[in-house]
Amino acid sequence: MDMNAILKNFKISGEPKEYQPFGDGHINDTFLITLKNSPTRYILQRINHAIFLDVPGLMRNIQRVTGHIKQKLLRAGVEQIERRVLQFIPTDSGQLFYQDTSGNYWRLCLYIPGSRSYNIIPDAQLAYKGGRAFGEFLYLLQDLPANELNVTIPNFHNLPFRLEQLKEALHKNRAGRKTSAVQEIEAVIDRTQKMNEIFSMSEQQTPLRVTHNDTKFNNVLFDKDNNPLCVIDLDTVMPGRVFSDFGDAIRTGANTGAEDDPQLERVSMNKAFYEAYTRGFLEKTRSILSDHEIESLAHGALILTFMQAVRFLTDYLNGDTYYKIEHPLHNLQRTRAQLKLLKSMEEAYEWMQQIVKKYAAQLSA
Repeated sequence: MDMNAILKNFKISGEPKEYQPFGDGHINDTFLITLKNSPTRYILQRINHAIFLDVPGLMRNIQRVTGHIKQKLLRAGVEQIERRVLQFIPTDSGQLFYQDTSGNYWRLCLYIPGSRSYNIIPDAQLAYKGGRAFGEFLYLLQDLPANELNVTIPNFHNLPFRLEQLKEALHKNRAGRKTSAVQEIEAVIDRTQKMNEIFSMSEQQTPLRVTHNDTKFNNVLFDKDNNPLCVIDLDTVMPGRVFSDFGDAIRTGANTGAEDDPQLERVSMNKAFYEAYTRGFLEKTRSILSDHEIESLAHGALILTFMQAVRFLTDYLNGDTYYKIEHPLHNLQRTRAQLKLLKSMEEAYEWMQQIVKKYAAQLSA
């Protein structure tokens, strides 16, 4: 691909000096751009339009959300706004994306210098700050009507839909892998009825909001002193429910192992991180959440962990058509790690509920 030709379509000054692959996202291709004779750097991304079918709608969402946050921060007198919300660069035609002759979609945003992210939370204090960051994101967007945003991935956090996808994958067995995942399939089936009941109750009792829907911990940028700067990776910002944002953050952040850890004995829920994240999250959101939303938070951790196990297992059975993999058993390895984490959460579930109630009560006093 001719990145110079792509970059020339965006309103920037200077010639590119270097392109470096950046980050480890599963979906989009990301590059850090360094210019000649300029300290300003950029993040260039090729948006995976096989996953995000309506890229113009996706970018309208991002423009609406970042603009809303920016105005809120300006009114609050926050300094260095360019470090607190992503700044996307328009093309010569004024759009926030460029489509090349091959049909690929590209976007460009300012790189925030001195920023860092963490794939694994190093300590409880950072877990607390991450909770505050995602909580502030929801707080700032509380008055942006959810129905004004496009749904970038239909049924993204719809558990019955994900289970139907798994059912189809089991029936078709496209990659001939069903016999290699018997234990994982049984573990999912054994939990399906209960998880469906929890999901249905949580969804029926909580309102739609503008939510992030991909609250991995590495989607928070921190400064050199580990103070939160902003939330990134906004492709899935759309109408959703709070328990999904909270649950996915716990799934990815309060794990003593890796999401794809091959050594399952290392995988469990980190209680210290769970409590710290919950405290930080509720400090920013308690004033805007209903009692039912508060009650749904611990449910969300179980639901999102189970749902991700279902999604990894489905992709494995389908022959790895969605997630990037490093080896043929990668999605099965991910499934096993998620199921091990889920078991740890199930064992700690009553305690998890009590932690939510504890901080909700303290912050309501």
